[in-house]
This record gives sequence, C-alpha cells and structure tokens, in this order.
Amino acid sequence: MQLSVLDQAPISRGSSPEETLQNTIKLAQITEKLGYKRYWVAEHHNTSGLASTSPEILIGQIAARTNKIRVGSGGVLLPQYSPLKVAENFKMLEGFHPNRIDLGLGRSPGGSQATRLALTDGLKKSLSSFPRQVSEVQGFLHHSFPEDHPYRMVKAGPKVKSQPEMWVLGLSERGAKNAANLGIGFTYGHFINPDNGEEALSTYRERFRPSLDSSKPKTNVCIFVICADTDREAEELALSQDRWLLNVEKGRDTKVPSIEEAKSKQYNDEELEKIKKNRKRAVIGSPDTVKSKLLELSRRYNNEEFMVITNIYDFEAKIHSYRLLAQAFHLK
Repeated sequence: MQLSVLDQAPISRGSSPEETLQNTIKLAQITEKLGYKRYWVAEHHNTSGLASTSPEILIGQIAARTNKIRVGSGGVLLPQYSPLKVAENFKMLEGFHPNRIDLGLGRSPGGSQATRLALTDGLKKSLSSFPRQVSEVQGFLHHSFPEDHPYRMVKAGPKVKSQPEMWVLGLSERGAKNAANLGIGFTYGHFINPDNGEEALSTYRERFRPSLDSSKPKTNVCIFVICADTDREAEELALSQDRWLLNVEKGRDTKVPSIEEAKSKQYNDEELEKIKKNRKRAVIGSPDTVKSKLLELSRRYNNEEFMVITNIYDFEAKIHSYRLLAQAFHLK
C-alpha cells in the first residue's frame, strides 16, 4: 500500500493563515520522512477557512524544502484558466524539481458564480470545455498537438527534459472517462463522494488508452482519515471535523473548530443525520481499525494508493495521525 497526502491548508480557529502555511511546509517535511509518496495541495477561493488559494506557489515552496516526495496540485481548477499558462507554470516547477512534480486538474468552478467570474476576469467560461482544456494542457506539455491544431506552433516553455505527471480529479465516470481517453492518472474523491468509486475506477481502467504520459492506468483515492492511539481518541478528534464539514456545507465560517466548540453545539436531527452520512467519507479509529478499513476499501476499489486528508483542529494530533498511519502500513 502506498500513502500520500492531500492538504487543503485548513485554518484552525484562533490560528492565522501565516501559521497554517508554515504548518503545511512542516507537515510535508514530516510525511516525507515517514515515507509518504506524494504531497498535494488544493485550490480554494473566497473562504476564510482554507489558506491554499494558489497551489503553484505552495508547490514551489514545499518542493524547495523537501528532497524526494512528489509534490503537486489536488487540483488546479482548470476551467477558470488558460491551458497554456497552467502548462508553463508546471513546466517551470518541473525545471526546478525534475521528476517530482504532479499536475492534478479539477473541473470545479472554484466557488460561487461571482467568485468564478472574478477568477476568469468576467469571462463566462463553460465547465463543459474541461476535456478539451485537459487535452490542450497535455499538448502544450509534450508539444504533441496534431498538425491541424490552431496552437500547433505555440511552444510552452521552458523546454525542460522531464514533464510533470498529469492527473484528473473526479467524482464520477465522466471524470474517469476524461482521464482514460487521454492516458493520464485518475484520482477518485471518496472524501467528497463515497458512493460512486467502484464504477468510476472500473470505467477508467477499462477505457484507458496508453499515452505519452503513461503506458498503463494509474489511480489513487482521496479519503478523510483520522487515526489515534485508540478508537475512542480518534472519535474525539473527529468531532472537530464533523462540525467543520457541517459549517462548510452551510456556507458558515469555515475555520476548523476545537473539540470543545464542537461539543458545545446542540445538533438537530437533520444535522445528526448529515454527520452520519459524512462519516462515510472518512475512516476513523486506532491504527488497527484504520488499516483494516483502508485495506477493505482497497480491495473494493482495486487501488493501492490512498491520498489522506486530515482536517482536525490540533496540528500535533494531525501529525500523530499521519505518523500512526505510516507505522501501521510500514511505509519505511
């Protein structure tokens, strides 16, 4: 089993964006030493609770302060941007850190309609253009446009010797088909939608076409994980994530609340049902419990790499969670 990290740079109540970003660097350094394969950072906008607004900048900072862990985006929200500019940003990162950069691409609009229009400078761009845009990023990275393509003569620079590894992030068979048709990696977001992974991953493998990026299918699955010394301690830590997810879904203050704050909240029946449903997006427990559940999920998904996201209040408890998980799977 290979384990990787997805970091949204969540800001805990009482902390600052500056401290959170420094914690991201620290966590990357720690998980590298623990044997994690990748460290990906997300992209979010117009939110008070997530500090990762520019994955390209954060990737450069992380890669410069680590030595071997692959560093990438999970993911760049391509519909808002130019495929040429995205390709050049990541070719530049690859030039600084050869064979260590991953380019994960997402279809998300990035927030509200007003937020999206601010990102596109007022242009009303269609999400349905995502497959074409991914194909163009691939064309710019490899200089592989067909003869009749309008951008055939546009060369993305710098002309580096290696190229970033491409991935599509998806929640359904649609995203799986996009990745398979272009012969690039596919990441399934179990931490968002735990109900469609088997179908999506199966579709991806069945339809995969070898490409300049990859000769065979590559998959990983992103999932919330909270690991502690005992099941009871893990459940206690998970209270902050439970409350945080409710706040995110209701558009409230999205900073991660403390356990005490979460305990002080009186939940109604609808909220309790939502927490129960959200728990399907996560694996929570002691090392033995978490390992058993991840191995079971791995068999269902026919997948050997999980990207672990741990959005809890206490940073030291987060580090301990990643450490226990690494030990359980003997990453070193």
